[in-house]
Amino acid sequence: MTDTAMIKPASRTGLVNEYYFSSKLAEIARMRQEGADVINLGIGSPDMAPDPAVIKELTRNASSDRNHGYQGYRGIPSLRQAFSDWYMKYFGVILDPAGEILPLMGSKEGIMHISMAFIDPGDEVLVPDPGYPAYSAAALLAGGVVRKYDLKEESGWLPDIRAIEAGGLDRVKIMWINYPHMPTGTKASPGLFEELIAFARRNRILLCNDNPYSFILNNEHLSILSVAGSMETALELNSLSKSHNMAGWRIGMLAGKSDFINNVLKVKSNMDSGMFQPLQAAAALALAAPEEWYTALNSVYMRRRALAGEIMRTLSCTFSNSQSGLFLWGRVPDSFSDAEELTDKLLHGSHLFITPGSVFGHNGRMFVRISLCADEELLQKALLRVRGVSDLG
Repeated sequence: MTDTAMIKPASRTGLVNEYYFSSKLAEIARMRQEGADVINLGIGSPDMAPDPAVIKELTRNASSDRNHGYQGYRGIPSLRQAFSDWYMKYFGVILDPAGEILPLMGSKEGIMHISMAFIDPGDEVLVPDPGYPAYSAAALLAGGVVRKYDLKEESGWLPDIRAIEAGGLDRVKIMWINYPHMPTGTKASPGLFEELIAFARRNRILLCNDNPYSFILNNEHLSILSVAGSMETALELNSLSKSHNMAGWRIGMLAGKSDFINNVLKVKSNMDSGMFQPLQAAAALALAAPEEWYTALNSVYMRRRALAGEIMRTLSCTFSNSQSGLFLWGRVPDSFSDAEELTDKLLHGSHLFITPGSVFGHNGRMFVRISLCADEELLQKALLRVRGVSDLG
């Protein structure tokens, strides 16, 4: 027996697997090393740069000797104020920058911190199916019990609140929602948010809305915090990753009642220190971008989505034109047993990777997702490869 075999990992590591895209990227890397020209249309990592003024602001602040030390755990005041102004301008939500906003190293960090701050062992967490896998992983790592709730095509990918309530909610502590929704691109309505807040209040559930896609191919900016009474029962995550092409910068935020924020801060402050000051200063400038920034960004994504739609149609997949966000979500033909059969054929037969919907839950097993984070030339190349496939059935 080796020394490493004598040291067992914590049992919680057995509750989760390596993140799907981590292992898939490794597989793609191996194929490329072997000479395959793999086109990756699976990952939602923006391929464009932030506004040049934002990069200039980062450089300017990084040139100062005073900006390289540890920063406060709550973020610099100018960033919190910028988030507050952003929410007021686009969502019509008033947030106190002193206590109702917490900058994060990306909103994914916030999912884990919220779970650690509010879940006790045995608490149940309502997680959408299909939905972002990190919601389930964070709940399990915090000792919670994942309880999936269905989102289905026939119901417009919206939750059936009556069905959820009928299942009993005595042990439910948190409910995750994500609108505009990833992976389906479905948008919420004010009425849905009002219904969800009423549901959360009467059942004493912390309702968490993950809201990073609100600016991509979407002019209807909605926040769960715009609903009356929401501050007593809801939190919202947001991010600059998609809206400002700053995914690798890891700039996100959590908004909500100061009591909730303070409990999350107890966890966060024991896991990391504050973000690099130049990043925060540049992010504050990015949040002040004029509306023309979003218009120009979305014009690019609109052209890309048209090409992604051609790929879907060539694959005989069906999809809704009303989707928002960084992806296009489509149903595969019934000739396939599931979406993975199609995506495996594309990867190994055409060296084209698109994401099978089963990654996001059982209700996604007959769907695929195409990322719009690729330029038009690459999307055209992918379209030609799909058109050149003689047998996909």
